[in-house]
Amino acid sequence: MSLEPSVDPATDRRANYDYRSDDVDRPALVDDLERVVGCSVRADSYSRELYATDASPYEVTPIAVAFPESTADVAGILEYCAERTIPVLPRGGGTSLAGQTVNRAVVLDFTRHMNEILEVDPDERRATVQPGTILGTLNETLAAHDLKFAPDPAWGDKSAIGGAIGNNSTGAHSLKYGKTDAYIDACEVVLADGTVTEFGEVSTAEITERADPDGDLEARIYAELDRILAEDADLIEEAYPDLKRNVSGYNLDRLVAESRGNTLPGGEETGEAGTVNLARVLAGSEGTLAIVTEATVSLEPVPETKAVSLLCYPELHDAMRDVAPILEHEPAAVEVLDDVLIDLARDTAEFGPVTEILPDGTNAVLLVEFYADDVAHGREQVAGLLADRCPDADAEGEPADDAPKTDAEALALEAIEAYDDAERAKLWKLRKSGLPILLSRTTDEKHISFIEDTGIPPAKLPEFVEGFEAILEDHDTYASIYAHAGPGVLHVRPLVNTKTEIGLDQLYGIADDVTDLVVELGGSVSGEHGDGRARTQWNEKLYGDDLWETFQDLKTAFDPDWLLNPGQVVFREDDPTDLREHLRFDPDYAFETGFEPALEWENDNGFQGMVELCHGCGGCRGEQSTTGGVMCPTYRASHEEITATRGRANALRQAMSGDLEPGEAFTDEFVEEVMGLCIGCKGCAIDCPSEVDMAKLKAEVTHEYHERNGATLRDRLFAEVATLSAWGSRLAPLSNAASKLPGSRRLLEATVGIDSSRPLPTFHATTFRDWFERRGGCRVSAADADQKAVVYPDTYTNYNHPEAGKAAVRVLEAAGVHVRLPDDVGDTGRPAFSKGFLEKARETAVENVETLAPLAADGWDVVVIEPSDAVMFQSDYLDLLSDDATEMLANATYGVCEYVDSFRLDEKLAFDPDLAGETVTYHGHCHQKATRKDHHAVGVLRRAGYEVDPLDSGCCGMAGSFGYEAEHASMSDAIASILYDQVADSDGDRVVAPGASCRTQLGNRSSATSEPPTPIELLEAALE
Repeated sequence: MSLEPSVDPATDRRANYDYRSDDVDRPALVDDLERVVGCSVRADSYSRELYATDASPYEVTPIAVAFPESTADVAGILEYCAERTIPVLPRGGGTSLAGQTVNRAVVLDFTRHMNEILEVDPDERRATVQPGTILGTLNETLAAHDLKFAPDPAWGDKSAIGGAIGNNSTGAHSLKYGKTDAYIDACEVVLADGTVTEFGEVSTAEITERADPDGDLEARIYAELDRILAEDADLIEEAYPDLKRNVSGYNLDRLVAESRGNTLPGGEETGEAGTVNLARVLAGSEGTLAIVTEATVSLEPVPETKAVSLLCYPELHDAMRDVAPILEHEPAAVEVLDDVLIDLARDTAEFGPVTEILPDGTNAVLLVEFYADDVAHGREQVAGLLADRCPDADAEGEPADDAPKTDAEALALEAIEAYDDAERAKLWKLRKSGLPILLSRTTDEKHISFIEDTGIPPAKLPEFVEGFEAILEDHDTYASIYAHAGPGVLHVRPLVNTKTEIGLDQLYGIADDVTDLVVELGGSVSGEHGDGRARTQWNEKLYGDDLWETFQDLKTAFDPDWLLNPGQVVFREDDPTDLREHLRFDPDYAFETGFEPALEWENDNGFQGMVELCHGCGGCRGEQSTTGGVMCPTYRASHEEITATRGRANALRQAMSGDLEPGEAFTDEFVEEVMGLCIGCKGCAIDCPSEVDMAKLKAEVTHEYHERNGATLRDRLFAEVATLSAWGSRLAPLSNAASKLPGSRRLLEATVGIDSSRPLPTFHATTFRDWFERRGGCRVSAADADQKAVVYPDTYTNYNHPEAGKAAVRVLEAAGVHVRLPDDVGDTGRPAFSKGFLEKARETAVENVETLAPLAADGWDVVVIEPSDAVMFQSDYLDLLSDDATEMLANATYGVCEYVDSFRLDEKLAFDPDLAGETVTYHGHCHQKATRKDHHAVGVLRRAGYEVDPLDSGCCGMAGSFGYEAEHASMSDAIASILYDQVADSDGDRVVAPGASCRTQLGNRSSATSEPPTPIELLEAALE
């Protein structure tokens, strides 16, 4: 490897990127701050625009972005900014949905450096962490102690503990665990003037003692808290809704309840009167009061097991009426999905099969989950629920004698039970289908999160849903309803086009009307996602003028100049927050592609729709160990926002909508910093909730870059790799020896830019095609065969690894398949496509379709050994060509193991019983994973007798030519190190991988003696 995995790949002297642009907005500010503190500060145009958005509909370009490494850095930045009245905004994963993590401020990104788990005390069930610690990473560490941080926001494997405190986050299991504030023991914080202090448990007497309205900042804070407890406590008790899930406004209801020893809504005891925890005042404050630099949190045991029942209803209103009776059974979670999302799920490849389990007439479901001591206990709890709410169901268990029995009418049609992990996951998958479906729209109308998480008393949910539907009808739009029915927090995202004035009127009108409905029903404007830019303006209506003034006074006490994330939770009257301002898409928004797209874009709004699709949720920022999947390899290696799919998508949109300079997308800098570090793995096409296809976008933009600026010699050589390989094979073994001559590799790197440390492919004088022809073709006659297959001699198999082709032919023949190789075909066009030479790729596609489509029409199956080439036929050709012949070829093409598995050809094979039990570690190809075809090899190998450990791995980092490019070699190595660790942790006797790039990269491991075999070679080895 050319670089240690822990080192930033950009420090490689050959790297042509540093994750930023050369256009710096305020260089003096950057220089000043970096002199004051020891951390990196950026104010270049790329960095500022990357942090202008979060998971909300809002966009505000910050002043600068800092990456603090210590509390001292934070204190120094705040002191500097306070002296110059510069606003400051703390930020975690940028997953907030209400716009609270975007502002005209110096942004502090804590996830880069201040992300450590400082201490875990399992005996005391306590952990101390820095604010950038990702919740998923924390829980991964705690799992060894059977403990967890209890609040479980849906995006917990990408969101930070600082954000959880700032939003007072919770999740699907809030019925059992409540909100984050219940788990905050103490916080180290930096105040607005740079003062470092600690908030935790303190007596009300001590608050009074430390209070001094004329003292320093900390004393003035205590004075205001003392005044609130003395003067506003009764008002707070009266005005705050009686809800377990309320995060609107400041967390003063808990402060008062703790001071008086009162029980909180939902039944949480606060202890003896006279003691409060001031750290909990910060919960839900959205970074407007102080900046947390360390937090000590309490932990909960992981439940022994769980039990799930899916109750099916003829309509949503029936499900809503059933929520209150279900709560009598004390479930851990009650989640809802309405008919809109069920119908949409039926039409998707991913979620459609799950909907098939639903009985006819199902138009809404409630997923009810119980925590259980064991499976028998879980069955007992579900049986008690069904006896009460769905008595006609044939429950698997018997209810306990003391199981609750309500008087409410039973409304469920049927119930489905699940107790093992796989079955529970299937039902949860249906519930979680809502967000990905809603986020996949590429139209101008979007399902927007601006009034989506109101908190309503569960008994009033039927009335709320009826009223909400009437409001939507009045405003001529619709929405789906899903999520947390149990605590009364329904997610409702109306379909609105904010690019129009009509859309802005809808946005405001719906929010205003829904707020009135919420207040009327005794609810909260936000039960989960916070105030931010979307809901801050409604807090005065929710709480009244007097409490609104209390919020202003509290803000002023903590932050006299209103510099900490101003405009969130509360605002000054002369600077109001309006949910219609600072929208990412508004009537002034303009998108200019600047070129005619070369690819087919069949989604709504075409290329523009795909560029604008990223919702900003940060799904691309998850770690391999906690999130899994393919996306996004370069982010996992660098932890730089610009290398995440979200970063690239935002940068590309901003380059084409005027936020960056005109034509920026086609500059050398943009291509090197933004598009060049996308390795084309296609992981975003499956792992991104919105399914942003960044690999396709990269191909389109790179093609236009070539049209405007020309292409390098190296790019042209890589695009012509089939021709080069053919010559390499003809000249073998001389061509192989040439690369080993002293100095040849250094010369190649100096002249062409191909990494001198990377092994080059080996060429075979006898190609796969030569071997097939010399053996006389297929050994199974067409007359004796049940199936006939064209095995495509892809470039790598034909010239570099013919053994895989031989194995494929032998396995297919053993299964009785008549095999032939096609005449007059070259490569698939994959290299040209990947390097952005789309017209060349299209020409190749036309030639191959003309040759292969007639064979497909004549009943031949097309089998491809190299995964990326198989996917080229199956998917990418449809982006190059739009005709029936191309679609016919796509439908007739299979990867070789996909072919064996799909037609169960292995059932015709006899396998050597002596090989049974050999364990292999399987690393799948990212293109196959992106097209949901990666499982076939695992199934076939297992049926052949191998024990297979399929890694939940991302891209290997080689990615075709990417790992050979000298400037990208260090990034390739950093990505590979993640995979190497997974391989080392696997118990497999040896590694197997289907892709050429994967096998090359795995062969580079220090412990590897050779490249791993392909699955089809292992399958052949298992034959008797």
